Amino acid sequence: MTSGAEPAGPPGAAEPPECPVAPDGRPEDAAEQLRALARAKDRLQGLLSAVLAIGGDLELPVVLHRIVTTAMDLVGARYGALGVLDSSGDRLERFVTAGLTEEERAALAGVDFPHGRGVLGHLIRHPEPLRVDDISSHPASVGFPPGHPPMRTLLGVAITVRGEIYGDLYLSERADGRPFDADDEEIVRALAGAAGIAIENARLFGYMRDGAEQFQRLLLPTLPNLVPFTGAAVYRTAAEPAGVGGDWYDAAVLPDRACAAVIGDVVGHDLQAAAAMAQARNMLRALLFDRRTPPSSVLTQLDHTVGAITDLPVTTVCLARIEPSGDGWSLHWSSAGHLPPLVVTPDGRARYLDAEPGIPLGIDPAVHRPDHTRPLPAGATVVLFTDGLVEDPARPIDEGLDALAALAAAHAALPLDDLVRLLADRHPSDGHDDMAVLAIRLPAAPLPAPPPAPPTNTPPR
Repeated sequence: MTSGAEPAGPPGAAEPPECPVAPDGRPEDAAEQLRALARAKDRLQGLLSAVLAIGGDLELPVVLHRIVTTAMDLVGARYGALGVLDSSGDRLERFVTAGLTEEERAALAGVDFPHGRGVLGHLIRHPEPLRVDDISSHPASVGFPPGHPPMRTLLGVAITVRGEIYGDLYLSERADGRPFDADDEEIVRALAGAAGIAIENARLFGYMRDGAEQFQRLLLPTLPNLVPFTGAAVYRTAAEPAGVGGDWYDAAVLPDRACAAVIGDVVGHDLQAAAAMAQARNMLRALLFDRRTPPSSVLTQLDHTVGAITDLPVTTVCLARIEPSGDGWSLHWSSAGHLPPLVVTPDGRARYLDAEPGIPLGIDPAVHRPDHTRPLPAGATVVLFTDGLVEDPARPIDEGLDALAALAAAHAALPLDDLVRLLADRHPSDGHDDMAVLAIRLPAAPLPAPPPAPPTNTPPR
């Protein structure tokens, strides 16, 4: 009696193979091909991530360092460097390194960076990809300086920007101890192509920022002689590519012996803001010399005048007059929505003159603006500044104001030019807005009274 089941075949005939079989009957070859494809996919993904990483910054020093570290990660190199060629193209003028330990850097202290001799010079003269399994045996090798860490292998690739060789990317010592191979060369060459674009973008950003800053500086005044006062100012452009902004300042000694000081900030970071800033500053200076009125009246007239002749964006301003008062001085000021003045005394105390601010310009010129007056000690410094110096969206503005006051108090004895630069250099803000600082220092002694007017001779009748 039969069961109807098919007869069994040879043992194992119904079992599938453990892996694909290659044409030559070696299944391990197919498995290796799959592993190679997986590695290639991982490398391609790594390359794409690397391209995004080096293109994410616009500051040239940051971009150059990231190119080096990204290339090291792609091929597993322990050391990396990027040499930037000088204008002649014959030698290196800059050398960005990565991978050196603190001890290795200390051992190289006092040793000048490479300028393009030896194997590095070979790559400069012959800008084709270079792989070296033993640096010391290469015909161009001239050895290493004292204290240099031992390096045996090298992979060098040129970086081109706008059709010209910008520099060379160098990698040394794979983590697995093996020499660099053709796959390493291929992926680093691909990265070098993307690096050229990232470098060009960073250079263009630098040109734009420098041009914007230069344009802004041309619109801002050079402070005149303020004797018997001392004045200093500094302006720093925003970190954004369109760095033209609306921050401005001005100061002048007026015919009544008062020193006028003003700081302002037009909303916006574009040419319109810069043009409005220039119009407001020029008009305000004319009003200051023409009208010996309280600061609030001058700001109101400025609001009416500029609003009548141009579409003025919202603008904050602090206008102050340092006036003779008996045998001393007083500060007479009015604010149009601006931050308060900071007064720093010679003994290292700093305080803000908090008082009611008026509304900014460009909203409603009919709204009343308050005036405020405070006495000032001899030798005091009045600091006016824009919000870019203290603002950081990650924390309350009061923290930035407190940090600025502490910084100014700690350096109250500095010469005025040094003080304003220090405040701008060590600002407590996040640095993403343009900033202006204006400081006026009072004489160390009261101003002598003006001589009496000479008598007039009336002719006899």
